[in-house]
Amino acid sequence: MTVLLREAIGDRLRHARTNQRRTLRDISRAARVSLGYLSEVERGQKEASSELLASICEALDLPLGELLHKVAADVSAMDNVEVAPVDEKVEAGKRRAPERESAEAGVEGGRLVSELIGNDLADLRISPPPRMSPALRTTISAPKMVAA
Repeated sequence: MTVLLREAIGDRLRHARTNQRRTLRDISRAARVSLGYLSEVERGQKEASSELLASICEALDLPLGELLHKVAADVSAMDNVEVAPVDEKVEAGKRRAPERESAEAGVEGGRLVSELIGNDLADLRISPPPRMSPALRTTISAPKMVAA
């Protein structure tokens, strides 16, 4: 499976930013890059220059060499992934029932991963979902009444 370098870099940058719980706006200001352009870089839609990558990495406190090392590992891992061929017997627009597909393919169902832990693809683990409070919390206050 071929992965575009700009997509792998964007994934790593977004992963680093979200792990730090920082916003696009925060990083765009620190890196002196427009918010829209940074968003496109993270989504793999724009090819970032080396100067831009250095600036974004500095804003993230992430050494550029470390970013490139992790991207290289991701790309190498994805090169070894084989994609199953498409079943040509299935007519266009018609699909088999999902139960039959998974049973025939030997695939078992899974569950959604609530969050990613770690920095490498090998570090993907399933963690318990965060506990939610039953009470609704809000910062919106009632309008203030002004005496006439």
